[in-house]
Amino acid sequence: MILTRDYITGNLSEGVITADLSSWEEYADLVTGRLLNTANYIWRGQRSPEWLLESTLDRLLKKYDKMDSLRQLKSFRYGIKGRRELNAEKTQADDDWWASGLHYSLVTPLLEWTTSPFIAAYFAFREKGDGQDRRAIYSFAQRAVIIKNKELKMKNPNANEDDLCVKYLKPLRENNSRLANRSSLFTKSPIGVDLEQWVRGNFGGSKAKIVLVKLTLPNNQRTSILKAIHKMNLHELKFHTDLRKQKNTD
Repeated sequence: MILTRDYITGNLSEGVITADLSSWEEYADLVTGRLLNTANYIWRGQRSPEWLLESTLDRLLKKYDKMDSLRQLKSFRYGIKGRRELNAEKTQADDDWWASGLHYSLVTPLLEWTTSPFIAAYFAFREKGDGQDRRAIYSFAQRAVIIKNKELKMKNPNANEDDLCVKYLKPLRENNSRLANRSSLFTKSPIGVDLEQWVRGNFGGSKAKIVLVKLTLPNNQRTSILKAIHKMNLHELKFHTDLRKQKNTD
């Protein structure tokens, strides 16, 4: 199934459209086609279509409070001192520290994305899981969100930007091969608001603008999909440098 004009017209809702694909070939054709094959879109894979597009921090804040996140950031900054892979002079802003902290499994307000639809597919399928019938890969339009952010700031000049906007963050990749190999970048949504919720809340009046695309693929094709992705030289050793170093020393 390709996203034809008729399909989009009938299924686009509040900036969001979902398409249940039947095969890897259909996915590959779609993401390399005219509609989605642009630098405007970033990608994220998730093992379950039921999971929200929310950060690890937002999930924890449903149980704890915001002060826990600030304490965790302070603790991480202290513990990371002296690490060669972080340039302290360039890593000044909280968002840079959050991005670096993802490498060390820090709970953060960031959601990691990639510029590659095939890397996103790899992370959707890399782990086994028999509890769901399908896996999900999301595509997010950057340009529309940047324009919307400007509108929100103009309408709410006294509001905190972090409470209004979805921010795009490009991390410092030098000395961080993990981020470089994954072609990573991040989004930061207002605390307590998942990304789809934010899109629907801000693009409800837009009938023709595609902001968030949710593509699903059958879980029972996991093995063949991972084989196809591996042929692109996208595999575990490429994305996890610690594993590669361990293999080289075995």
